[in-house]
Amino acid sequence: MRTVNLASGSKGNSTYFESNEAKILVDEGLTYTNIKERLSQIGVTPEEIDAILLTHEHTDHLGGIATFLKKNPHTKVYIPSFVQALYLSGIMALPQSQIEWYRTSDFFIKDVTVSCAILPHDSNFCVGYSLYFGGLKCSIATDLGEIKQEIIDFLAGSTILYLESNHDEHILMQNPKYPPVTKKRILGSHGHLSNTTCAYALCKLVPTGVKQVVLSHLSEENNTPVLAYTTVKRILGEHNIIEGKHVCVDVAFQSKVGTIFNL
Repeated sequence: MRTVNLASGSKGNSTYFESNEAKILVDEGLTYTNIKERLSQIGVTPEEIDAILLTHEHTDHLGGIATFLKKNPHTKVYIPSFVQALYLSGIMALPQSQIEWYRTSDFFIKDVTVSCAILPHDSNFCVGYSLYFGGLKCSIATDLGEIKQEIIDFLAGSTILYLESNHDEHILMQNPKYPPVTKKRILGSHGHLSNTTCAYALCKLVPTGVKQVVLSHLSEENNTPVLAYTTVKRILGEHNIIEGKHVCVDVAFQSKVGTIFNL
């Protein structure tokens, strides 16, 4: 399996997964020009994409899907079936013939098995995904305000894990651009994971077999890649988990394609 983050952050998100038979995006929140360019950097064309797995309806995850589907009529977008009852305008506007409504049990995209878990976020719905192929498990969980035990159990044993590390609490609280209501939302149980919360979750996940983590959905206002990495590394070390030995930690970026992992 090959996987790479194409963009991560409030300006657009998309992560690419490839098995022997399937080419899959998780989310597509970029312009068509942008996603085409970033796919080209890894030797893939939009026409090759079999499926898009949608995590939730916020524009930075959904915004590019309508154009992508229009230009690539063979591509399917996978959305939880319970969302049909919500009548969300951004989703109802998508080509209905290209939507695959799935139940929350496992489903298949060619040779990939996909499972999902509900994530707590301030959206009408939000899910994380695990993709299984050839004994490997690749998981992604961003846009969640807290990480309860059932989410730990869902992500456990992932070969590679894209996990939110959105903000530094101190920087967020001191940021004059953010009103108190916004700070409260971000810090709440349906907001976003901080660097610290992400790190403590990893302290539980690494012993389950997680070997590679990509810190994701970093705030450009309230975080930096260096700060996210050093905070996570420090807290892991305090729990006798050595970065580079017990687990490798990487960081996803908003403005460029991230590290390509060939698993």
